[in-house]
Order: sequence, then structure tokens, then C-alpha cells
Amino acid sequence: MVFTVTFSGVEEVVDLSDLPCPRLTRALAEALVQSPVSRGSVQNRKRFRRYLLGTVRQFIALAAASAPELADDLDLDDLEPELLDAYESILIAEYGQDSKEPYVIMSCLVALLRSVREAYPGAIDPAFAARLGYATADANRRHMKPLDSYPLPVFEALEAASLASVGEIRDRILEGERLAATGNDPAVHGWDRLENILWHTEHHGPLRPVHSRIPGVIRHGGIREINTRLFLTNEDVIPFQILLACQTGMEPESIKQLQTGCLANPARGYVNLAYVKRRARGNPHKTMRVRDSGTLRSPGGVVRLALRLTRRARGLVEAPDLWVTVSRRTGEVTARFVERIVVDTPYRRAWMHAHGIEGMQDRGGVPVTLDLRRLRKTYKSQQYLRAGGILLDFASGHTPEVAGRHYGDIGAHEEIHDQAVEAGLAQALAVVLPPPVVLDDDGRRLDEGTVEIAPDAVRDALSGATDVWLSSCQDFFASPYAGKKGAPCPVPPWVCLECPNAVFGTRHLPAVLSTLATIERQREEFSAAEWQSRFGTAHQRITTGVLAQFSTAQIATARAIAEGDGARLALPPSFLEVLT
Repeated sequence: MVFTVTFSGVEEVVDLSDLPCPRLTRALAEALVQSPVSRGSVQNRKRFRRYLLGTVRQFIALAAASAPELADDLDLDDLEPELLDAYESILIAEYGQDSKEPYVIMSCLVALLRSVREAYPGAIDPAFAARLGYATADANRRHMKPLDSYPLPVFEALEAASLASVGEIRDRILEGERLAATGNDPAVHGWDRLENILWHTEHHGPLRPVHSRIPGVIRHGGIREINTRLFLTNEDVIPFQILLACQTGMEPESIKQLQTGCLANPARGYVNLAYVKRRARGNPHKTMRVRDSGTLRSPGGVVRLALRLTRRARGLVEAPDLWVTVSRRTGEVTARFVERIVVDTPYRRAWMHAHGIEGMQDRGGVPVTLDLRRLRKTYKSQQYLRAGGILLDFASGHTPEVAGRHYGDIGAHEEIHDQAVEAGLAQALAVVLPPPVVLDDDGRRLDEGTVEIAPDAVRDALSGATDVWLSSCQDFFASPYAGKKGAPCPVPPWVCLECPNAVFGTRHLPAVLSTLATIERQREEFSAAEWQSRFGTAHQRITTGVLAQFSTAQIATARAIAEGDGARLALPPSFLEVLT
């Protein structure tokens, strides 16, 4: 009933011995200990307290109240599906139907109970086990909009700026080492020379506040400036994180938890990069194959440089962590870079300002802020685009469903998704709807259609015997729109634009152009989407299917005729009978 959890190296004792139903409590306590949320960062501590520990206490209290006669002996096989439904109803009454909290809490509780079921196979009643197949019955799962990626120019600017910053950090520390190598012990040779001060820092560790009043230290920038000449600071880790995120797409928390032995098996310009992904339940230890070279344009090169620049600090604390930094204010060496993953910090804002990135525009025209999670989104977005949206080729480290939901279905891809849908519909329409039949004045085909037209139909089309205003009709009594065979065509004449029976010649151009002008005027009456749904197909058939087959002179002549009211509505008597 009493156990210990650890968050960011700090142990916390959890005592559940005051709860009723000891058998049920013990089983849930074991599930709590095994939960991935019960370890890791400070953020996990908040989730553990709110969604796991508090939920377990409430659920056990409800179970005891529902069967007071069994409170001391309530066991796993006494749990019934109605108990979960009752707890869900309580949560909905407390938070409201529109809140996401009931769903989140129920999901956490059901996940714990599933762990109990796996730990004690056969101990849970089959009906209750079946109820664990879903989190909630009535609570709404509010689908939050996935975090969007950065615009590509912003991503490229962040990568270029971080690359330049890492180079400056490298030059600063290597120069400090060179100066320290030429110095002497300031206790013997004096604190007036920078080389002597750096010699002391090299051999005795970072300067502390006790050194801050030494005149030579003050003259050379104080302990803050001098310590940065040999050690990384928390501010220095920011461009390293950004650069690795841009190059690998790794999770921000995984970058911060890299260890000194993270590189292995280098071969042919690539190396394995090992990292920990705490959110991956059951299998948090991951590896990825990344480029490896002697430059900062490869993840392997960046990690190797970080190993080199932090070697001195790691030796002082004997830490396996990659990011060992020194406090600019106190000179204290920190064994782990434990700052929380947050969207913005003063250090990040200062870095953005120094490189002029904060003046760039994000999506929606708002100023850019630095969010390492969005760098991962942008990296994944580029992979998605290179894969052509094929999830099986794109999903790496995720199921296709998760990859599509979190990295494919984001705002940055809305336009290309719309274009893909439009292209697909156009292809489908092209298969179903053949191009219009267009003839010149001699009866020769101007379109690219392959279906032959009977000579009589060509002759009638040229003579106007079968004109139906917009076109000539190959067979007015064999319409694909007629309800029965042999019946006259029942549709309005503008549907001829989509009819395979329609044949267009120069005589029809005035009517076609008049129809096009009418369609264009309708843009002022309807929204773009509604206009497209009403007239989009007809507009496309006229512009690309009919007019594109005639010369500029023919179209100009026909337009002049149309403007002079030369286009006459010539419907055959049988068609007029249908309309009346």
C-alpha cells in the first residue's frame, strides 16, 4: 500500500493504506507503480497526482460505497460494469458533458484496470473485462486540433540560426581552452591575466561567487563570462536542441535526455542514435539511423561536438548525461539539463531576437515563437510530403493511424489534401465523362475522343438538323438521361455539356459563349464553393473541352455574333413538346 515514485530524480512516497477495499487497492497500487506516468519529468508528476492517484482514490471510495457489506473483502472478481458507468456519470455531472475531463479520467482509470487484468489473468469477471474494451459510454472525446508545423521559411531560418549558434559556441570554448593552455596558476602568477584565470577554471572547476570580487575577474567579464569560455550553459543547449530537432525530428524530451553512449555502430556515413521515449509504453528505448560526418550538418557530428564540449563538465560530476551545464550565476555544474519542455522562455526569446526570427510571421500572420514540438511536426511534415501522403511509407515509430492523425492531418497539409481530392474527383469524372465531341466545318474531329460517330450524325450536326441550342444531338431519342428506351431527352439543354451525345461545331459557339458569360456572372451571386458545385463542371467543359479546340479568330467571331444577339434558341419540336 506504500510505494515510492521518482520524478526528475526526486523521490515521492505514496501511501494508500488509508483506503478501504485492501485487495482492490493493492492491485491498483501495483498498476500505479508500473504506469509510465509514475516516473520521469515534473510534468508527469502533475499528471500522476491529478489523473492517476486522485482517480484511484475516488474509484475505490465509490466501490466501497456501492457495496458497504463487502468493503473489507471486495476483490477483483466483485467488480461489475455498472461501477464504471456510475463513475463516468459522476464525472459528467461534475465537469459537464462538453468537458474533456471525464474522458481523460476514464481513459486513465480503464488503462490501469487493463494492467490489473493482465497482471491477474482470470481474476476479473468476463463482463467487467469486456467493459474495459472502451473508455467511456457517454462522455465525449473532444478531438483537439493537432499542433501545426512551422512554415518552411521559418523552419529553415531556425535551422540556419541554430547551426550558426552552435558554431559560435564551439569557437568560444575551443578558444578558451587554447588560452587556458597558455596560462599559469593565478595563486602564484596573479589574477590579472585572462589566461591565468582560465588555467584556474580548467584545473579547479568553474568560478564561484567567492571569486566575483577579484579585480582581474571583474575586468574580464565576471564569473558569468569566464565560465562560459570553458563550459556550456543552459542558454547554449537551446541551439543544440533546435539543430538536432531540425535534423532528426526527435521528441524534445528525448533530445534533453540523451546519454554519453548514445552513438553506436558507425558505418558508411551513418550511425545509430539511441534515445529514450518515455511515452512509448513498454518499450521506451529507441534507436534511429542518422547521418554521421565531421560537420555540423549531420546529427552524428552535432552529438559528437556536444560530447566534446561537455566532457570537462561531465568529469566534474561523473554524470552519464550528455547535457551537463554550468550555472552562469553560481558556477554550479548541473548533472542534467532539467528545464521543462515549454513553448517559450526568456532564454529562447532572447535567442530568437538575436537572430531576427521573432520578426518572422507564423501561420495566421502572428509572430513566431519557439516551440520544439513544432520543429518535430515540421520535420515529420516534410517526410509526409516526400512520401506523397502514403501512410505506410511515412509512418516510422508510429502506427499508420497515429501518424496520420498527429502528423498527416495538420493545418499545413489542408491545401494539398484539398488539391488531392480535387485531382481525384477530376480523374474519376474524366473516366465517367468523356471529353466533348467537337467537329470542324468539314466534319473532322477536333477533340481527342476515340468513339466513332456515324456519318449520318456528322452530316446532321453540320447541317443543323439536330441542333438543341448548345450543340447538335447524335440521337435525341437515345438519351442516357431518358427514363425508358426511345423516349425524348428530358433534361434542360445546358446538360448537353455533360452528355456523350452532344456534338459541338462553330455554329454552336455563340450559344456556348453566351452560356459561359452567364455562368461567369453567377460568381457574383454565389460563394466560391457554391458556384463551383453548381457551375464548375459546365465551366470546365466549356473552357477546356470545347473552346480550347477552336482558334482565337473563330472564338472572337462567335463572341461578336453572340453580343449582337446572333445566337438563336433552336430547339426541335419534339424537345419543345417535352418542355411544355
